[in-house]
Amino acid sequence: MSRLALTDITKIYRSGDDETTALAHATLQVEAGELVAVVGPSGSGKTTLLAIAGALLHPTGGEVRIDGEPVLGLPPGKLADLRLRKIGFILQSSNLVPFLTARDQLLYVAKLAGISHREADKRADALLGELGLKQRIDRYPESLSGGERQRVAIARALMNDPAVILADEPTANLDSSRGRQVVEMIARLVKESGKAGIMVTHDERMLDLCDRVYPIADGVLREALRPAPV
Repeated sequence: MSRLALTDITKIYRSGDDETTALAHATLQVEAGELVAVVGPSGSGKTTLLAIAGALLHPTGGEVRIDGEPVLGLPPGKLADLRLRKIGFILQSSNLVPFLTARDQLLYVAKLAGISHREADKRADALLGELGLKQRIDRYPESLSGGERQRVAIARALMNDPAVILADEPTANLDSSRGRQVVEMIARLVKESGKAGIMVTHDERMLDLCDRVYPIADGVLREALRPAPV
């Protein structure tokens, strides 16, 4: 059983008599401990694919399963609960809440997920420490560097111990050195904790850190490539 399985996914946008096919019969499976990359130019469909994988967008056709559980057709309340329990999002902008400290960013997610105070405190401190932020837990986003903010965002995405990690251009606002550190962290955490990870990226320098690479163009997801080690 795949941790994340997208089968024959199609997404068509309609405006009057016009139709645009953003995705055409895309199939993608990610096992526990795997990080795969989806690469392609702007408008190729990669962000649409990620949004459907994260249950943020409903496809026109196809099936999505997380840990074997069907996603499509769930009522809104159960869909929101599934996203909170099963999916961690890492965006190209860290999207941190400006008036919350690094630690409170994580505790807020824990509160939404119904995690006890004691467990939340323990988990937040462990994650921030593991990502090298032990001395930054009481800092607000404005006093953190770009790399530190992105590491807080990674920790926040992992706070609810999700089955799936979805990263949308996580290195877009970082220099190459910091960007590689961030992707190395994502890859390591995915593998060590048995999560399924998808990273949308345009940065080919990061692809050697992924298990497979899926090119996408004009809504068509191509056969996976295995990146060559650097």
